[in-house]
Amino acid sequence: MSIDYASIARRTTRILFAAQSLGSAGFIAASTINSIVGAKLSGQAAWAGVPASVYQIGGAFAAFGWGYGMDRLGRRGGLTLGLIFGVLGAGVAGYALIAQSFGIFLAGMVLMGTANSAVQLGRFAAAEVNPPSQRGRAISNVVIGGTMGAIFGPLMVGPMGDWSKSLGIDELSGPYVASLILFAIAALVIWLWLRPDPRDVGREVAQLYPETTSENGARSIPMILRQPATMVAMSSMVIGQLTMVMLMVITSLHMKDHHHALGDISFVISSHTFGMFAFSILSGRLADRIGRAPVIVIGAVTLILACLTAPLSPDVLPISVALFLLGLGWNFCYVGGSTLLADQLSPSERARTQGFNDLMIGLTSGLGSLMSGFIFAALGYATVGVVSALVTVIPIALTLWWSMGRRAALQKASVQN
Repeated sequence: MSIDYASIARRTTRILFAAQSLGSAGFIAASTINSIVGAKLSGQAAWAGVPASVYQIGGAFAAFGWGYGMDRLGRRGGLTLGLIFGVLGAGVAGYALIAQSFGIFLAGMVLMGTANSAVQLGRFAAAEVNPPSQRGRAISNVVIGGTMGAIFGPLMVGPMGDWSKSLGIDELSGPYVASLILFAIAALVIWLWLRPDPRDVGREVAQLYPETTSENGARSIPMILRQPATMVAMSSMVIGQLTMVMLMVITSLHMKDHHHALGDISFVISSHTFGMFAFSILSGRLADRIGRAPVIVIGAVTLILACLTAPLSPDVLPISVALFLLGLGWNFCYVGGSTLLADQLSPSERARTQGFNDLMIGLTSGLGSLMSGFIFAALGYATVGVVSALVTVIPIALTLWWSMGRRAALQKASVQN
């Protein structure tokens, strides 16, 4: 009896979409106030970016481990375990606010970062069960699950804060309770319904497309990294994440300094995360239709525009538009880069290389989170925007270099034939 891989792929993508929706709502609800909590518990504005940095760095090293662990545990087991870490982390972070302990709060951030790194790898699980011509839209259909988080995550901050105050505890602890509940539901969704495991289906799908498999067996990560297409793919994701994080994590504190209420701050972050996820269907289909490189360049240019316009006004509307563009640019870089990376890997190379990629994303964005706090404290919000814009030139240059080299190689091959 023939196996209906298309049906399996659709079902797998739907389950991953649901888990991404729930998980992202939990992560975004927390990230809306992390810089505020960092400044409050540490007592120093310069340390406002430290929680996000610890979150990213913890997730970065965890991503490398998940890359290997998901080959052993399967995608279902790895994603479920990751979300359990999220439940623990949210609980620890919420308790830290009650105990007024910065150290305990950072421990919670490490656990939540570990959870997020596992959830983010779910996009590659969708790619591996689909044929090459549909990988862009498969990845985007999972990433778009973040739209739910973009809408509902920040909007939960105010009501959950009021709920916490009604119990006589710190209003900032409420969003972490919401995160805990959402992670628990997402873990149940993955464990109960992500069957058959995408790891096993992906191996079978790869046999139908042997051109995607390396003829020389599994390459080492250094060998893969030397490929120009891999450099472009990773740089677009790593630099895109770095740029987005540097500006996003400090915006809440910037608005707080301008006396905006939590409701205003959550609205701006909601517009940002809406830009991050809502247009994933567009970016994924464009990656399949016009190519991975144009999508990456569009994303990087949009990021630069966002970084240069965000500091122009502290008012809610203009900064909401700038942060929306910041999210949109990140999305194009992330989806385009993820699709291009998936194109380069055989089944035996996928999990560890994708884990290494997310390790680099986490390390650089962790560095960006840390830098943004110190730059903001010393030189202000505008300087954070300018520095972020300058960094984003890197993926544009690399993508143009790769595209011109590939075009020249194709022209040379056509002349020889």
